[in-house]
Amino acid sequence: MSKTRFLDRTTPPHIATLVLAAGLAAMSMNIFLPSLASMAEHFGTSYAVMQFAVSGYLAGTAAIQIAIGPLSDLFGRRPVLIGGIVLLLLGTLICTFAPNVTVFMLGRLMQTGVVAGIVLSRAIVRDMVPLDEAASMIGYVTMGMSLVPMVAPTLGGVLDDLYGWQASFMAMFIAGLAVLLLVWRDLGETNTAQSANVAEQFRSWPQLLRSRRFWGYTLTATFSSGVFFSFLGGAPFVGSVIFRLSPSALGLYFFTMAAGYMLGNYFSGRYARRFGIGPMMLSGNIVNVIGIGMAFVLVALGAGHPFAFFGPLSLIGIGNGLTLPSANAGMVSVRPHLAGSASGLGGAITLGGGAALSVVAGSVLTPETGTVPLLAVMGLTAVVALAATEYVRWIDRREGALTGDDGR
Repeated sequence: MSKTRFLDRTTPPHIATLVLAAGLAAMSMNIFLPSLASMAEHFGTSYAVMQFAVSGYLAGTAAIQIAIGPLSDLFGRRPVLIGGIVLLLLGTLICTFAPNVTVFMLGRLMQTGVVAGIVLSRAIVRDMVPLDEAASMIGYVTMGMSLVPMVAPTLGGVLDDLYGWQASFMAMFIAGLAVLLLVWRDLGETNTAQSANVAEQFRSWPQLLRSRRFWGYTLTATFSSGVFFSFLGGAPFVGSVIFRLSPSALGLYFFTMAAGYMLGNYFSGRYARRFGIGPMMLSGNIVNVIGIGMAFVLVALGAGHPFAFFGPLSLIGIGNGLTLPSANAGMVSVRPHLAGSASGLGGAITLGGGAALSVVAGSVLTPETGTVPLLAVMGLTAVVALAATEYVRWIDRREGALTGDDGR
């Protein structure tokens, strides 16, 4: 690849552009979470229906990723990413001025286009650098991106307290316009081997689906991030109903999870190249199990303060930060010439699983059950993620570490 020059769309993008494009997708996912209860009241619906703004959004992003990957392999990363941000802007306006919950949900589904920022940041990195460096660079991209979910729920909670829940969506619209301008000016095309047609891309899927390594990395990403998506599905209920936190206070507790995610990604960026992607995934999933276990212990001891729930679960942020950059780098490196398709297909599976787990987590909670059912869902998911990591590590020990384009 040619040398990167910032704000020169004839060269590969600066890492800051990838960070902000991916961060915009994270912002769309979580800035309004502290407002779910007040949004349900505004639209005159139940919390379970309003929670579809999370689970339905995840399902929508899973579906759209199926198209994003092949389209970016066919037409290039740049036009697909720009189109995804435009969809976000249109959907955000619909959400802001929605007269009822049905129209609001339609706007949320349009917002899913912004997931191109996450899908294509991984594919662009893989276009630019080899596998070992890709895991490190994805770690740094995700570390920078994690600043957004650190700040966004806190900002959303404060905006809700001051101006109402619609203010969060106006903030998202302004951020989207700024990122669109940056991408337009800085993102040079990195896909230098574009496919001939969409049918060719979809015919390539069996190559990925037959790969045991692809499934190992994808399931690791699915269940490791599924721990976090379970948290997203249940934590707003836990904070607002069980602990009776204000939107701004709940937003501050989300800050601890995002801070842990940033720290984990920093470690990934620094150490993935040295230790390899297998040990990084394993260590991250072990940290997830430890965090959930600590929360279980505090519940068993009768600790009733919100930090007894949210504090230990900040380790999940660290665990995901350690695991996901390496799992995603492995996912898009099984077949490097299909990096966009692998990122889209793997991401669709990951977010589809996350949507399902988010629904499960939201449905098992009642004021009477407390936090235990949510912790149980998260704990089981963390154990399955650990098993998926051991599966792909077993393949590496048996058949040799992943070095490039193989189909195993």
